[in-house]
Amino acid sequence: MKKEQLVDQLLTYFCQEAEQSFSLFISQNYREKRKLLRGIVNIRPPYPLDENILKLEDELLQLELKEKKITVIDEIPCIEDQFHVLSVWRGDITTLQVDAIVNAGNTSLLGCFIPNHSCIDNAIHTYAGIRLRLSCNEMMNGKEEKVGQAKITGAYNLPSQYVIHTVGPMIGGHVTKEDKDKLRSCYYSCLELAQKKQIRTIAFPSISTGVFHFPKALAAEIAVATVCEFLKDNPGTLDRVIFDVFTEEDQEIYERIFRNKKINL
Repeated sequence: MKKEQLVDQLLTYFCQEAEQSFSLFISQNYREKRKLLRGIVNIRPPYPLDENILKLEDELLQLELKEKKITVIDEIPCIEDQFHVLSVWRGDITTLQVDAIVNAGNTSLLGCFIPNHSCIDNAIHTYAGIRLRLSCNEMMNGKEEKVGQAKITGAYNLPSQYVIHTVGPMIGGHVTKEDKDKLRSCYYSCLELAQKKQIRTIAFPSISTGVFHFPKALAAEIAVATVCEFLKDNPGTLDRVIFDVFTEEDQEIYERIFRNKKINL
């Protein structure tokens, strides 16, 4: 089935499910229809869903995945460091073919409910598909995740195998020692979970630096120092750790840290 047909079928279903006239706003333009579908799925609570509908979404997301440039480990060079497993890469984490990508989520771990939001949580849940929200809902069972811990699910329609979910500290003013410790815990908890699951390659976003307002440079220093500490304590555990950045500024921050070998806090 073509993408256009899949989007039309999914829009029809979700409009009927919500008992709302989203159809009044459906453009004949494919991009607008696809954007509307994403927004509807973003706000949909994790109610059970007919397997046939899930398969339609899987088919759509797999077709879209085939159109994307997937980046594999061999295409990302290592930084010249003592561990020979660290990389800085700027790009879309949902297009990385690694064992696990890390999602910086909220305490519900159910994804971002803001339609078409640009955060990493929204992107990961959007392109993994509804199955990810349903899986997280089953895993959390109404509970909230504590800041600094980590949980793991499948990645469904992403090119990675797993998604490791963590909740970083939210900064409302001055960064405290507790905030720093919680951010360290995010990285270390993810790495411990990866080790437990025998995950060999993992990609981290810049946890807490978006809408959670953790200062970028300090967050990067903590990220690099924590990963290096883990690698020192657990040699041979990981084949690659990627620091995935979104902007040129973020990339420069990480590269400066490695140039200055500023990895000890």
